[in-house]
Amino acid sequence: MAAIAVTAAACSATVGTVSPAGDAATDVVTTTDVVTSTTVLENAGNLPAGPSALDNRFDDTFPDPLIDPSDVVSGGPPPDGIPPIDDPQFISVSAADAWLNDVEPVLVVDVDGDVRAYPIQIMMWHEIVNDTVGGVPLAVTYCPLCNSALSFERVVRGVETTFGTSGNLFNANLVMYDRATESLWNQLDGRAVIGVLTGDVLKQVPSSTMSWGTFKDSRPDAKVLDRDRTGVSRAYGTNPYTGLDDPNGQPFRFNGEIDVRAKAMQRIVAIESEGAAIAWTLDAISSDESALATAAEFNGEPLTILWQAGESSALDSSDITAGRDVGTVGVFSAVVDGEVLTFQADGDSFIDDQTSSVWNIFGEAETGPLAGTTLDPVTFVRTFWFSWAAFRPDTELIEAS
Repeated sequence: MAAIAVTAAACSATVGTVSPAGDAATDVVTTTDVVTSTTVLENAGNLPAGPSALDNRFDDTFPDPLIDPSDVVSGGPPPDGIPPIDDPQFISVSAADAWLNDVEPVLVVDVDGDVRAYPIQIMMWHEIVNDTVGGVPLAVTYCPLCNSALSFERVVRGVETTFGTSGNLFNANLVMYDRATESLWNQLDGRAVIGVLTGDVLKQVPSSTMSWGTFKDSRPDAKVLDRDRTGVSRAYGTNPYTGLDDPNGQPFRFNGEIDVRAKAMQRIVAIESEGAAIAWTLDAISSDESALATAAEFNGEPLTILWQAGESSALDSSDITAGRDVGTVGVFSAVVDGEVLTFQADGDSFIDDQTSSVWNIFGEAETGPLAGTTLDPVTFVRTFWFSWAAFRPDTELIEAS
């Protein structure tokens, strides 16, 4: 197993000098729909009052916690020591292309045509971006120790709030807190697990990671989170968790039991719905070629899993661009107009067997009889097996044959 080198900077709460903004004013995307919050929102609406789980997660006046508070452990930094971005600023794709390499992963969110990319080289130093996308208040999140990137509506019981990093971990996963009640939330499943909001679940918004090269070519008019105006100075582009993404390695700061059906640090793609969960190992849905299409089924629904080479792991090498190729994944319903389509890879694109239309990794038909058609996306999670299995031990696991 390669040694995991977590730099002190990754856990630093020190705020540095803000780097200067881009040279060209035309490269800056102005956003006016972002809510900036202080530590606790003044107007918590009709949310229940009570003590802060951030201050004392063992308070016996809380509703029964969903997890044992003693299993929540310190990750090192204090609350918001890994600083969320509360006032995100964006630049154009062309401006971001000056410092993003084609193989770098970016977290992509699309709400009603408002498309935004959050480079993982920024997210791994901040973990949460409180943003508003397509008019919807979102918490865009990334947990490096689990390699889990998820986005949630940051509205609880009709009240808009923002989220911070608690400085704690559960099953090596980021524990967030809401700034309205300071309840504690798991990042991987979006549940409030300790505090006055225990039992509430955030609404997840589909998001996925993909290579910068694929994103910029397909979404040239999108907005990209600006690394020069995050409010702090960090070594963006470097990985403070060098060696973490080792398929033969062990999790970092994980005290739970390992599900031995797969290696702990095996990358997986997971889906859950209606109380059931299924996961595919990366080996089962990828290949040595430039692309692969995998037919699948979950809860009786035919699916297609598309994989395309060219996305580097952000958690492998100290230089993100030098990380091993883990590829980009898309999961979609395989049904179009009542017909089940099956797909084959063709170079770095995909062709359906029924109409010979050509599709991209976004599930969009670019040419052929179905040109202009988009497959219905399925919400999924890319993470490490140890993490997912700890939260969903009942998961059906599909491995490479």
